[in-house]
Amino acid sequence: MKKPDKADLLNGAKQACIWIIGCLLYSTAVNGFALPNSIAQSGMTGASVILHKLFDWPIGLVGFALNIPLLVLMFFFISRASLLKTLIVSGILSVALDLMTYLFDNFIPVYEGNPILAALICGVLQGAGLGMIMTTDATSGGTDIIGRLVHKLFPYITVGRVVMAADALIVIAYMLVFRSFDSGLYAIIVAFVSTRVIDSLLYGMGNGKMLMIFSDKANEIAEAIISSSRRGVSIIPATGAYSKEEKNMLICVARKNEISGLLKTVKSIDDETFIIVSEANEVLGKGFKRTI
Repeated sequence: MKKPDKADLLNGAKQACIWIIGCLLYSTAVNGFALPNSIAQSGMTGASVILHKLFDWPIGLVGFALNIPLLVLMFFFISRASLLKTLIVSGILSVALDLMTYLFDNFIPVYEGNPILAALICGVLQGAGLGMIMTTDATSGGTDIIGRLVHKLFPYITVGRVVMAADALIVIAYMLVFRSFDSGLYAIIVAFVSTRVIDSLLYGMGNGKMLMIFSDKANEIAEAIISSSRRGVSIIPATGAYSKEEKNMLICVARKNEISGLLKTVKSIDDETFIIVSEANEVLGKGFKRTI
């Protein structure tokens, strides 16, 4: 077994800090803005909030307990490699939720004003927290695992659809249990805003992205990109001005939601490659806009 070096330890510490900050932001949104204004929550947090309001059970601990069966299924049927990250993030989120519950109950004032404004702020904070966690290829578990399990059994059903359906059922359950139609409408605002924030963190703000890739394995990378996506690649000879070293530069334009997958493809072939990702605010041609 390879002994972790200094770079591995620093990367692990960086990821841990991102997870803690992300979980604290998410927990602040739930305890400081959602709960005081009766805004329904989705996912395992939503189920935990329902049980918290009915039986006064701790949100974080209940959420972690609900995740345990899903983590077991994930171990056997999905991926053991990503299980550790999911387990750690779920644990951090559990502690963060209960810690923020205590702090808001005793020390920090909650926001009890305009519920629409509360939903907007809640969405921004939740999106920022989850987006930070997702940038490390981690997840907090919950309905994400359900989505992946169903997709594995029924490949024609996408993960996104399953997650959306599961989240919708939990929000509807909240509305029925507490007889509050408004809480579900506010939850839609939270979901819309948080999704936009997550997309901005993961993929940027522009309509398209341009990748410039410098590597000694340009041909292999080009073939992998073409085979794994619908995007074309151009290969341009390039010479380093200082080193005089000749390399090939790849240029690829893609939509922002495709960038994460393309970067993984490139890194799987050449982890030392030099990549520039820039905005492409106007992209014309096949696969993008056809006319100005």
